[in-house]
Amino acid sequence: MLHHPEAFDCTTPQHRFGAGHYWVLTAPIDRRSTFTAPLVLRFASVWQDRLTIHIEYADGVMKSWSSPATGITPLIQLGAFAQLPLPVREPAVRRVLFHVENAANIRGIVMDPRLATQADSASANLAMAALFAFLAGISLALIVYNFALWCAMGHRFQLHYCMLLSAMLAYTITSSGAFAWMVPAIANNDRLRLNYLFIGLAGGAAALFTRSFFEDQPMPRWLDRATGIVAAAVPLGGFSVAAFGALNLRLADMLHSLACAGLLAIVVPTLWGAWRQRSNFLWLFALSWTAPILLAGTRVLAALRILPWNFWIDNSTILSMGAEALLSSLAVAYRIKFLRDERDAAITREVVARRLADIDPLTGLLNRRAFLQQAIGRTGRQQLLLIDIDHFKRVNETLGHDGGDEVLRLFARALRTALPASVLIARMGGEEFALLVSAECSIDPEQLLSRLRTVRMPFDVRVTASIGICAGPLANDLDWKSLYRTADRALFEAKAAGRDRTRTMDYGIA
Repeated sequence: MLHHPEAFDCTTPQHRFGAGHYWVLTAPIDRRSTFTAPLVLRFASVWQDRLTIHIEYADGVMKSWSSPATGITPLIQLGAFAQLPLPVREPAVRRVLFHVENAANIRGIVMDPRLATQADSASANLAMAALFAFLAGISLALIVYNFALWCAMGHRFQLHYCMLLSAMLAYTITSSGAFAWMVPAIANNDRLRLNYLFIGLAGGAAALFTRSFFEDQPMPRWLDRATGIVAAAVPLGGFSVAAFGALNLRLADMLHSLACAGLLAIVVPTLWGAWRQRSNFLWLFALSWTAPILLAGTRVLAALRILPWNFWIDNSTILSMGAEALLSSLAVAYRIKFLRDERDAAITREVVARRLADIDPLTGLLNRRAFLQQAIGRTGRQQLLLIDIDHFKRVNETLGHDGGDEVLRLFARALRTALPASVLIARMGGEEFALLVSAECSIDPEQLLSRLRTVRMPFDVRVTASIGICAGPLANDLDWKSLYRTADRALFEAKAAGRDRTRTMDYGIA
C-alpha cells in the first residue's frame, strides 16, 4: 500500500464512503524529526474504535503505534486534537499510513493530519488552555451570580441561563480534551458521546432562555409549543447519539443536527415577536447572541455536510459562547436593572396611590379614614381638638364655592404652620378639622385661635373658628367614640356661647 498509492481514492470526499474499516495514506511528507525540533503527528479526534499508525522513513524503516482499548484517548490534547510524538531519526519521514477500525465516518475518516514541532504543539496547547480556562472561569462566575439572583428574585430566565451555562461548562470540559486528561481510562468514543449529550442539554436550555429572556408578554401559541418541542428535542437528540450512536451513529447524528436546526429556526419568530411587542431587551439579545446564532448555523451546515469540516467551525460553539458570556453578563445586569427600576416605579406608584387615598385633595391634610388609622391605638392620654369654621355657609354665599375652597386651603395651611410636626391634623369633612396630640404636649387653644384670626382671607373676609377640646385614652374604637362625642359636645357649647372661642369638657361627658 505504501509503494502503490495509486490504489487509494483521493478525490471522493471521505464521508461518502460510509462506516467501516479503512486504510488512509498521507501525501509525501519529507520532514525530519531532530533533537532540536522533534516532530509530532497531529490529527482531529473522530468516532472510531481502534487506530494503528504506520510511519515510513526514507531509509525504509517502519515505526508503528496501535491504540489501546480506549482508542486514541492517550493521544488527546487540548482542542481534542490527537498528538503522536514521532521518534527522532536522521532519515526523513516519507509517509504516514493510518489503519482505522470501525470508523463512523460522519464527517471523515482521518481529519486534518499534519506534522508539527513539539514547540508548535506546546504553543497550541497553551492557547487552547487560555481559551477554555477563560470560558470555564466566566461561566462558573456567571452561574454563581445568576443562581444567586434567581434565589433572590425568582425570574425564570436566570435559572434557564444557569442551566445553559452549566451544560456549556460541562461541554467545554469534555470537548476540550481536558476530560481525557482527567479520566484517562475513558474511551474516546465515550468522551464524544458526552459531547453530544451536553451540547444537547445546552441547546434545550438555550431554547427556554430565548423565550423567557423577554418580558412576560403574549406570543403566538404555536411558537410557545414549538419552543417547548425544540427544548425537548435537542436534548433528546444528544441523548440518542450518546445512547444509540454505536448502533447507527450517522442516523443519530443527523437527527441531532436537525434538532439543532429547529432550535435556530424558532429564534427568528421569537425575535420578530419581541420586535413587534417593542421589547426593551431585543437589542441586548441581538448584541449577545448574534455571533452564537451565526456560528451555530455554520456548525449545523457543517454537520449536514453542506460546508466542509474545519477545526474552528468544530470549536465555534466554545468561541461564540465565550463572547456571549462576556456580553450576556452586561445584558443580564441591564435586565436586572430594568426589573429593579420597574419594581421601584411600582413601589412609588403604590406609595403615591396610598398617599392620595389618605390625603384630602383640597387641603392636603389627612382625611378622616387616614386620621383614624393613625390615631386609634395610641398609648397614654391624648388631647383631641375639633375645630369648626364659624358661619362657613355665609362665607360660601359671599365668596362662592371657589372662594370657600380657597378659605379652606388657607385655613389648613395656617394650622400646619401654627402647630408642631408631632400634631396629627385632619379635615374630618366640610369645614370641620381635627387635631390630636399627646396630652403631655397639649396645645394652647386660645393661642391657636389668635393665630387663626390673623390669617388673611380672600377679599379680606373675616373668618373665625370655634374649638371643642377633650383629653382621654385612645386605645380602641370605643375610646375614640367617647373622646369624639365629648369633644363634639364641647364644640357645640363653644358655638352656642357665641362662636370664636374654645370650650373644654372632661372625658366621657355626653
